[in-house]
Amino acid sequence: MRDSGAKGGRTTEPGKPVKRRSAARRGAGNAVTARRTATRTATRTGQYAALVAYLAFLAFPFLWLISTAFKPPRELGSIHPTWIPEAPTLENFRQAFSQQPLLAAAGNSLLAAAVSALIAIVLATPMAYVLARYRNRLSRAATGWVVISQAFPLVLVIIPLFLILKGLHLVDSRIGLIMVYVVWSLPFALWMLTGYVRSVPPELEEAAAVDGAGRLRTLVSVTAPLLAPGIVATALFAFITAWNEFFFALVLLKSPGKQTLPVVLTHFLGTEGVADLGPLAAAALLATLPSLLLFAVVQRRITGGMLAGAVKS
Repeated sequence: MRDSGAKGGRTTEPGKPVKRRSAARRGAGNAVTARRTATRTATRTGQYAALVAYLAFLAFPFLWLISTAFKPPRELGSIHPTWIPEAPTLENFRQAFSQQPLLAAAGNSLLAAAVSALIAIVLATPMAYVLARYRNRLSRAATGWVVISQAFPLVLVIIPLFLILKGLHLVDSRIGLIMVYVVWSLPFALWMLTGYVRSVPPELEEAAAVDGAGRLRTLVSVTAPLLAPGIVATALFAFITAWNEFFFALVLLKSPGKQTLPVVLTHFLGTEGVADLGPLAAAALLATLPSLLLFAVVQRRITGGMLAGAVKS
């Protein structure tokens, strides 16, 4: 039955007002869901577009370097440059090797980078363990000094460093350069490994101590294997930093036979600053490839989550 006094002609029949309100709520809920979905889609599209633009920004110099390394002189001097060489050639690589001792320089860079990275890791691992496990004012001060030391410009330290090495008769010496690389990369390696050590559950070390293992054995047998991804990542960054370093090698090494690859690349610049562009691009490409190949080989080790499930709850 109907109530003639109801406002707006609304009926009082059971169920009808409730159904209308439910339909309105469903419509409003669908509209809100649609707006949220559209917002998420637009945000995700913007994020992907920004990522693609960033990758293109990073890849452009390397792709242009590859293109330049294979271009003949006629295309290098063209006022209408092209991405893909019309007549690709290997002449730039031949000239690069004939003009400069690239193999010897690469050997010097490899020796300095590998040895300095290895020494830095050996020194930084136990130091990072102490800073991570024994937290006090001294360890916090040491961590703060490590972070601050990375802000020192090279020009600020090169003169006293040169005088110290001169007093030790290590100027123009591979050993002196390796020592400098170790000292320069050690703060970053220490700071990076400290974070990895803190991610290792202390319960694992406590369990080893209950089984009778000492501190050294716990560090070698329990903590170090779990730190493998961090050690590999830190060693990789230390190696690449030393491999690409230019300023220290330029100041400390004078003998042509001891110079590193970044220093030798500057020899492709003429006396008036005019670059021999083709051979320079070829040599720079060869200098870049080892870092890329090394990262491609070890990038699977640079992952987190190896400790997931290591401790039973």
